Amino acid sequence: MYLARHALTYLVLTLCAGLSAGPADGFAQGAQAPLRLEPCVVPGTQEEARCGTYAVYENREAAAGRTIELNIMVLPALGEAPRPDPLFPLAGGPGQGATLTARRWVNSWVRDERDIVLVDQRGTGTSNPLHCDMPGSDKHPQSYLEPVFSATVFEPCRRKLEQIADLTQYTTPIAADDLNDVRAALGYDRINLVGGSYGTRAALVYMRRHTKTVRAAILNGVAPIGFRNPLYHAYEAQQVLEKTFRECAEDPACHAAFPDLEEKFEELITNLEKEPATVTIPHPATGEDVTVSLSRYAFAEALRTTMYFLPAARDVPLLIHNAYEGDFDVFARVGIASNRGIVDALRFGMLLSVTCPEDVARIALEEIPRLTGGTFLGDTRVRGQIEACSVWPEAKVPKDYGKPVNVATPTLVLSGTIDPVTSVRWGEEAARHLPNGLHIVAPGAHGVGGPCIQNIERAFLETASVEGLDTACVADMTLPPFRISGGEGM
Repeated sequence: MYLARHALTYLVLTLCAGLSAGPADGFAQGAQAPLRLEPCVVPGTQEEARCGTYAVYENREAAAGRTIELNIMVLPALGEAPRPDPLFPLAGGPGQGATLTARRWVNSWVRDERDIVLVDQRGTGTSNPLHCDMPGSDKHPQSYLEPVFSATVFEPCRRKLEQIADLTQYTTPIAADDLNDVRAALGYDRINLVGGSYGTRAALVYMRRHTKTVRAAILNGVAPIGFRNPLYHAYEAQQVLEKTFRECAEDPACHAAFPDLEEKFEELITNLEKEPATVTIPHPATGEDVTVSLSRYAFAEALRTTMYFLPAARDVPLLIHNAYEGDFDVFARVGIASNRGIVDALRFGMLLSVTCPEDVARIALEEIPRLTGGTFLGDTRVRGQIEACSVWPEAKVPKDYGKPVNVATPTLVLSGTIDPVTSVRWGEEAARHLPNGLHIVAPGAHGVGGPCIQNIERAFLETASVEGLDTACVADMTLPPFRISGGEGM
């Protein structure tokens, strides 16, 4: 899983006469059925949007049989003269529905001039969601701290979902063709894409299959084709942890507060391997005290999750120090809260239908020890996902799927210096094959942001060119300082 807490999202030639700037009044003739957009309200706000569905065949090649109603939400541009090329955010995960992120786009600067179009990718949101009953429940919070991926979990899910879906028909290339259908049905000649994490993979696949329809793309925290999920998770997280240790040792305040941090961490991991920690924390729903067992695996996953985003990533030395002293509260709470949120947000059936053929099938078993050995995460995740895929239907992807995406689309590629999953090297890998791409490395974790990055994105979308783009402000960006003290609620 590329992760989806701060998700980004998905999808979008001829509306009825008179709608040259986009779906202001919405009725369009698509490939399968008319597309009508009706007024709706963005959940959790008073903001009016336009919503509808668009039918596509589940089996696009057969063009017959079961159809999927793709869920669509359009946040219309607020300016008097909207640009004809909207922004399509592509959701993360894989497994999150794009429309679930609508609230975060309501006040976006993008709406000054452009529509924002959110489409739940097939298998997510309300587009025939592939929901699995995952480990973890508020009645048994301990289960949120157990490994997610196994045949035991996914075999019954497969049997259930096969009653409502052909699980071989939910890959990224198929979803990219859905997106192009929606784009055409909504009347947009060209679109702009923005993706984070798995959304960058979705954007790259779409760019390769429908190059002429993409005006520009922004990729933040890039998972290119060469990134085989989850093979590199342990290695990338280990690199960032070691970098954190080095930075702390070179920071006078951090080093003074947490000397010998790396050695203490190794001792901590060894002890947890021998005996899990017993932790009493507030129940995530009721607030009542509940006692859970924190294994090495659960501790490691909670640590990895903590490193995903700022400012939490800068708490890592303090949290490790506290755990060494016997205080595991934060790790237990983070582990439960993270998995609880992920189980709620993602459709794991779709995640397997994407990652099994696109990533796991390209993992050679002999690679696993080399990339997981000596890491704090170990091989539990990658071997678990391989096991889960062994009971999942075998989908096909194009023969050239594993080749890097090489297109001339103007592309802004963004990488964070301490990203624990899609590190700088993956941004470099993607940009190497994009002749009109620019790779910017900025202080940040899994997804970079802030006023400087926003100004760069805004200038890039204005021109759809990386030529002459002013990126000088990146040199003034800094990571937050390490937190060296703190109590409950970190």
